[in-house]
Amino acid sequence: MSTGESAPRATVAELEAMYALAIAAAEFHPDGVVTVDAEGVIDFVNSRAETVSGVPREELRGRRLAEALPFRDMQGRAWWDFADPWQTLNIVTGHRERMLVLPNGCTVLLTAKYMRHPDGSVLAVILSMRDAAGRVRAERAMADLLTTVAHELRSPIAGVTGFSGMLLQHWDRFDDTDRRTMLRTIKGDAERVSRLVSELLDVSRIDAHSLRIRPRPVDIEALFTAQVSRQIASGQEPDRFTVRVDRELPEVWADPDRLDQVITNLVENALLHGSGTVCLEAESALMPSGEPGIRICVCDEGEGIPEEERELVFSRLWRGGSTSGTGLGLFLVRGLIQAHGGVVRIGERRGGDGAMIEALLPANVTANPGSWAPSRPPPSPAVAEAAVRAAARPPSTSVAR
Repeated sequence: MSTGESAPRATVAELEAMYALAIAAAEFHPDGVVTVDAEGVIDFVNSRAETVSGVPREELRGRRLAEALPFRDMQGRAWWDFADPWQTLNIVTGHRERMLVLPNGCTVLLTAKYMRHPDGSVLAVILSMRDAAGRVRAERAMADLLTTVAHELRSPIAGVTGFSGMLLQHWDRFDDTDRRTMLRTIKGDAERVSRLVSELLDVSRIDAHSLRIRPRPVDIEALFTAQVSRQIASGQEPDRFTVRVDRELPEVWADPDRLDQVITNLVENALLHGSGTVCLEAESALMPSGEPGIRICVCDEGEGIPEEERELVFSRLWRGGSTSGTGLGLFLVRGLIQAHGGVVRIGERRGGDGAMIEALLPANVTANPGSWAPSRPPPSPAVAEAAVRAAARPPSTSVAR
């Protein structure tokens, strides 16, 4: 009988010892820690909890949990009304991370552990709090992206539905020239939608490291020429573009569709954020490994990109204060170039002001078509920069305007 009575007392002693040890270590914990005694009164608050909650420790200690930390969930419900440890079933041992808000506006990620006696009554409650600002920013950025994508889709979709409706209802009123103009507009708007959807899919593939390329010989000058032709057809002035291509470029194996996507994003970035002449250049270069490669560069005559932002521009959703675009263009450029085993960097235009974005690509890509995967991480920025500087020599060029 005595053995049966001593077991509960030993278990309680162990729980109390664990609780005391948790309190002793909590001050050094990177997360906010709040402990609550069996009566529901806060008896310990570490310094991080004070920072995360925005409430001084002196105002928390000695007060009842529901009064000191009146959390509400994201639907506005009082959290302790349905998550009170003293009112839940005695088999409940806590709850997983939840995003909650305090009356002072602080948003926290709260996790709870309920320590119970053998009879199920509460011995203590340990709360762990993390600052939710980072997650809130990420969710806000995603919401902004969805808003931007919806805005970018609305205009071309309106064009497609508008012109197609006019053609269906009033086909006989238009001559062949008008019909071709409307159909070209519909085609262009549909291509814009298709491109945006493709970019969103590519972003997810880059994040998942599942981007596939299908390398084959590529004519860089032909890609440049086609790009300039498309920009002129969309309304840009012909004399705004200059193309310079090294006469002795090595044979380049790359995915032509992906490389054209890179060039398109670079040129549109220069047109959107830069000014003056947009120059497209390609020349022989050496990769950081010493292997032969090519340097593809697009530069403009605008204000340039501040040095402190030159890595940030490759971040997903970075728009640098601009209200146009999705903020995915340069993120995709870096991902696509790295998928080819290359590197991308930003510098200043030679001989003047303006931004210069350049990519080093290996002359040959030995991956099996359709099954490319990175075999090693991209070289460090310092190594890449040294290679680019070594390759920055005046090329033998042909010039087309």
